[in-house]
Amino acid sequence: MNPQISYPAASASFKAGNYTQALATLNRLLEISPDARTYALLARTLDELGLKAEAAKAYMLASDQGGQSASDYLIEGIRLHFAAGNKDEALALSSRLPPKLRMAPDVAFVIASIMFERRQLKIAGVFKEILMKSDKLEHMQLGVRIALASWDVFRPSDIETARILLSRLPNDNRVRLVYLTFCREHNKFDVIERQQPLIEKAIASGETDFLRNDSPFFNINWNGEERINVLAQGNTPPFDPAVTQLRRARPHNWGNKIRIGYVSSDLFDLHATMKLLRQVLELHDRSQFDVTLFCHTKPELLQKNKADRNAWGEVVTILDMTNQQAAEEIRRREIDILVDLKGHTNGNRTILFNMALAPIQVTWLGFPGPVTNVDLDYAIGDPIVLPMSSAPFYREKFCRLPDSYQPNDPINRPLPVPASRKELGLPEDAFVFASFNASRKISLEAIKAWVKILKRTPGSVMALLHHSDESQAFLRKKFVDSGISASRVFFMRKVDFQLHINRIPAADLGLDTFPYNGHTTTSEQLWAGLPVLAVKGTNFASRVSESLLTAVGVPELVATTIDGYIDRAVHLYGNRGELDAFRQKIEANRFVSPLFDADRFRQHLETAFRTMVERAKAGLEPDHFDVPALPARKEAFLSR
Repeated sequence: MNPQISYPAASASFKAGNYTQALATLNRLLEISPDARTYALLARTLDELGLKAEAAKAYMLASDQGGQSASDYLIEGIRLHFAAGNKDEALALSSRLPPKLRMAPDVAFVIASIMFERRQLKIAGVFKEILMKSDKLEHMQLGVRIALASWDVFRPSDIETARILLSRLPNDNRVRLVYLTFCREHNKFDVIERQQPLIEKAIASGETDFLRNDSPFFNINWNGEERINVLAQGNTPPFDPAVTQLRRARPHNWGNKIRIGYVSSDLFDLHATMKLLRQVLELHDRSQFDVTLFCHTKPELLQKNKADRNAWGEVVTILDMTNQQAAEEIRRREIDILVDLKGHTNGNRTILFNMALAPIQVTWLGFPGPVTNVDLDYAIGDPIVLPMSSAPFYREKFCRLPDSYQPNDPINRPLPVPASRKELGLPEDAFVFASFNASRKISLEAIKAWVKILKRTPGSVMALLHHSDESQAFLRKKFVDSGISASRVFFMRKVDFQLHINRIPAADLGLDTFPYNGHTTTSEQLWAGLPVLAVKGTNFASRVSESLLTAVGVPELVATTIDGYIDRAVHLYGNRGELDAFRQKIEANRFVSPLFDADRFRQHLETAFRTMVERAKAGLEPDHFDVPALPARKEAFLSR
């Protein structure tokens, strides 16, 4: 063999950086001796020349030769196909690897990146732990993004990964936001106190680009400013504004009845959404409305359901359908008004709403804020949660119901059978403040207010829900570090819904969270007769409790400031008669006021739907409108 046409010669040229010469030698050598080693060197050479797709193919030829390095060559081929943008090819080749090697960080990164981009979060989530534990920065970053997009419960290990990531990128506020998100989930207030001021400082200086990476859902958990909320676009679907006019211009077959389609993954009786919405669905006037539920609820959740879902409407399961298949199914049914019940919450399929599925598309109930990057015509709210001053921050037009945007089910929700404090492990003679809200809603500002309240109310105690051991430890530590004895803080385990309703009346006063209020949680406390103290809010999520308190007839329980909230709590602690009067009024209003009047709500909602359809049939663009209120009830609408 000519020594100039040999593997050593090609290797020497490669090592010397003479890639063109190496390529010429390798091409001639492969005509003589095509083996794995030579194909692999060809791949490396092509890669150095910037020919990634060609390099990937060369690695595949090297892998096809077999041998001990065949899998390594295949992995390199997958990596380069991905880098070259040949994602389908990379994904197909990854299936040729044994399961163990598919979980290798480099391969996991490729598969997870493609699945994440295609919003197949369930598959991407399989690789989350591997990526978050990788030493490579890009792997860790992707793992964190997947965790945020497919969150259910964040683990302490997620906090540690985010901490390491921030230590490697200490000036990256995008990473800082992620770190804070994980810490809020477990109430790690020491980190929040150190890191949140850096975020606030950046925003005050006009640096806001990093907020685009924040999830809209997690953003409203820490920020009550609508101008900031609307900047958060992380994990939202791709959106072309031109689709709106194309959708509205599409010919539509209007029927004798209005065809309503609800899209949700929460269509089982134990979910918070259905605790609110169930009776409204059951009461829909079937002579005027056809109701279809496009359900993508997980089977394990449906197994817990005891309700007859057929009473809610025709159930069409789209869980295992691709987005295209689901879109075709929805279009086939000629839905007039398609209602998204999820918004930017976990498990949504908002991407369907960007596929021009119905002449009228609406968001309601699931997400308390603008549903960014989704083709929606209306947001259903009320004058409190959606004042017209908020309109500039919404693409959607406001449909404002007259009482509250939130329905409540008075039939299928159990009434409380009050449990004794002894049963609950609470002190008999103490004044009990309580918060039953999710841990992430307990902001630093809220717990600081609670500390001030406890310091000014001797002998009082605070009752909180136990969400995780980590959260409990950090909450207790914050109270103790602030001068509140641990003996004054009680944690209650999550229990069956009836048992939860039963224990609520054992408290004296509910303390709402801010800037993200209790929503279903506040309704449950009012249903059980417990007065709830809230702060007047500045965005949808922080105005919900005011809406609910007003609808049940006790708007006086809304303070205008945090200081006023603290003072009002102290005042009610010292004036038990006034507090008892609030409790009696809430209980008396339970079956008279609008808050729990599902049929009144249903009639208002149906009026809203008719108005939307009338405008669309007349060729009018969506616009803000208020639904007129029915006359107030003079007698109870229900007796239980």
